[in-house]
Amino acid sequence: MDTTFTVVLGIIAMLLPLFVGRLVWKRFDQYFGRNDQAYMDTLEYFLKKLGGTILVAFIILWIGMSLVFSGSPNY
Repeated sequence: MDTTFTVVLGIIAMLLPLFVGRLVWKRFDQYFGRNDQAYMDTLEYFLKKLGGTILVAFIILWIGMSLVFSGSPNY
């Protein structure tokens, strides 16, 4: 793979989890909030929201980096 192409894909693969993580953080309340403000203000809910966001972002990062470096030659 061309070096410039690898760098561009690497940058995209690193920035994509930030955008996806931000989207998951914002939409988490709609999917798992149960429309209960008292529940959504608990530490348990916050930790679930934080853990879910980190998990999704890490999986996207892992897949992106795997795709970027799968075609790189061994020097």
